[in-house]
Order: sequence, then C-alpha cells, then structure tokens
Amino acid sequence: MADVLGASLIRHALYRPLEARAPWGLRVPYRDRASFYLVARGSARLEVEGEQAHILSPGEIGFIPRGTAHVLRDAPDSNPVPVCDGPYSPSLAPRRIGGRGAVTAIIAGFFELSHGREPMLLQGMPPVVILSASDPTSGPWIQATVQLILTESASPRPATSIVLQRLADVLFVLALRSTAANGSCKHNGLAAFADSRVHEALSLMHAQVGEPWTVHKLARRVGMSRSGFAARFTHLVGESPLQYLARWRVARAAELLRDTDEKVATIAGRVGYESIPSFSRAFKRWQHASPAAFRRASASRSRLP
Repeated sequence: MADVLGASLIRHALYRPLEARAPWGLRVPYRDRASFYLVARGSARLEVEGEQAHILSPGEIGFIPRGTAHVLRDAPDSNPVPVCDGPYSPSLAPRRIGGRGAVTAIIAGFFELSHGREPMLLQGMPPVVILSASDPTSGPWIQATVQLILTESASPRPATSIVLQRLADVLFVLALRSTAANGSCKHNGLAAFADSRVHEALSLMHAQVGEPWTVHKLARRVGMSRSGFAARFTHLVGESPLQYLARWRVARAAELLRDTDEKVATIAGRVGYESIPSFSRAFKRWQHASPAAFRRASASRSRLP
C-alpha cells in the first residue's frame, strides 16, 4: 500500500480554508486528483455523483479518492456555483463564499494522481469515504489527524506547509484502511490485501521489481497452481499478474525519474528491462510520455510556487 501511494501521488498537497455563509454551494467537476473536505464548524452536505448525500458534522471528513464530480452545499435547495481553478497561492487565508447566514468553516484539500492510468489497487475504492472519530477501526487516529490539520491551518508556523502535506498523506492512508476494514471495496483493488497468497505475490513483485517473474514462478512461490493463482490474482486485483507487474515497473520507474538523477538506462535495469527501447515503449504505453519527457514535466511541476 505504501509503495502504491508513493509511486502514484504527487507529494504537494494543496489546502484552502473556506468560510461559507448560508446559502452556499459549490459544484466541482471531475478532476484527476483526490480531494477531501474537513468540516471545522457548522455542517455541510456532500453529494457525490452516483452516491447518497452525506451530511458532514464538525470533525468529519469527506474523502473523494478518484476525483468524482460532486456538490458541496449547506442545504438541498441551495444553488451551487461551478468551481474553477485559479492560480495557486500558498496563503492559508480563508476564501469567503455564500450569503449572510450561518457560518460553516471548511478546510478543502487535494493532491493529484500522477500522469497515466490510476493504479488498479486504488480503482476499487468507492467514490467517497467518510472519515469520522466514531470509526471503529481508525477513530482515534482520525481525531488526532483532524486536530493537527485544524491547528496548523489556524496558526501557521515554520514548515506548516510540510506538516500539512504529510497529514494529507495520512488522510489517504486512513481512508484506505477504513475502506479495507469495512468491506466497502469488494471487487478488485484493496480486496487483494485480504487474501494472503495474492498479498504475498504483490509483496514479491514490489520488493523485487527487477526480477524476471513469470506466472509459474510467482504461483510456485505462494504455493498455488499456475492456473489457480492466475485466476485468483486477476479476480482480486482486476488484471493479470504480468500486466500488473508491467504497470508496477513503470510506476516505480516514474517515481525514480521524478525523484532521482539516475540515468534512464540505470532505471530501466532496476525495474527489469534489458534494453532502453523496450523500457521506453512500456513506459510510453502506461504514462503516455517518453521517460525523458516525463522527467522534464516532473521537474517543471516541482518548480511551480
């Protein structure tokens, strides 16, 4: 799980405090990023496309892991205004919206998924996850994380931006844990973590990404027949073992291109490719860009304010 998050998420979370006075509403279109809304005061109605509406109370978080279109407002009859992204500002000064009625204080945040297809292990998550201190599996951690976010946002101090970025990562992990624990992810993705043999195979591929794995070799290592392992893995993960391995190799290579100065040839060898042309073809298939172009784009993004 840690590997998947490290390779698939850009590390710069963005936060924006909102001071909303009734009547108020925001309509957010689909976006290739994860979003969350933490209610600090008042209440908010979160309507995610295809889901029942959720009423968020103080201290609760509505987490939208896959960028599904949604509406956030104070009441069902409040007219939501479309949200358009403007230039990013590091200021934590609240944005004021709505009318002159009761106040709802919200901290909105998001962090984008990396270029290319979303990791299959995250695709099985539901469109929305509600995090609450009453959660039987993660309640104390959610409560502590919420309090830290509220404190850092209200009184920025040295390195507050770094603290908030790390807390966004914590929220994603808590959402994954909650989803896996309550059984809301029944097909593909997180369901694989609950199966000991498929989990073991995933661990092998992640720990030894450059190994020349075959389905037969993986099946033997986890104590299953080749056909039985292939069927079980595909059912729980959502793709075949070798297709998953190919995507994981490219995801790991993208992380190395983004975070290190290693040569492309070195990275290709580390993730199991014997030649640069074959590595480049695989990389472009999944990331829709050549390794060199991906590295340039990542460097450009990291220089943004």
